[in-house]
Amino acid sequence: MVELKFFKRSDFKQLNNWIDSPEFLLQWGGPNFSYPLNEQQLENYLKDANKDNSTAFVYSVKYKETGNVIGHISLGNIDRKNKSARVGKVLVGDKNVRGKGIGQLMMTEILKVAFDELKLHRVSLGVFDFNLSAITCYEKAGFIKEGLLRDSRKIGDQYWSLWEMSILENEWLEPNKNYEM
Repeated sequence: MVELKFFKRSDFKQLNNWIDSPEFLLQWGGPNFSYPLNEQQLENYLKDANKDNSTAFVYSVKYKETGNVIGHISLGNIDRKNKSARVGKVLVGDKNVRGKGIGQLMMTEILKVAFDELKLHRVSLGVFDFNLSAITCYEKAGFIKEGLLRDSRKIGDQYWSLWEMSILENEWLEPNKNYEM
């Protein structure tokens, strides 16, 4: 139902249209981006990504039924020695497909890359504590809460707390043991 395709310059405008506030940018991109998101920031984001030995793979998410790009996701901090990585930049950008399990499908696809292709042992992510739909999605994918980083990000006059979550290869492999690539 969804397919991951490497994120390219031609995808910049669509992503930029989805990121419509400083708060939304912080949720999507973390502290490494500043609002408004621009082409130079995205060029830097892709600079060393999507190559054979990259430490990051950055994807646009394509909806197979329509062929439209509907989202974005990345697998970063890829550490081949310690067999770990971090999921980030998760976004179901097309509002017409939100609430239809697309996030769950995106997580399945990115975990296939991490565990089935790269043969990693651990994948982590961070999610703000108020993003209950994302937390539910990640838990359904097998992620487990490890700890809460209290007041870890400042936006305006507020502080946001972040859940650290992870999934290990055996937690992925067990429910997916009948899955074949």
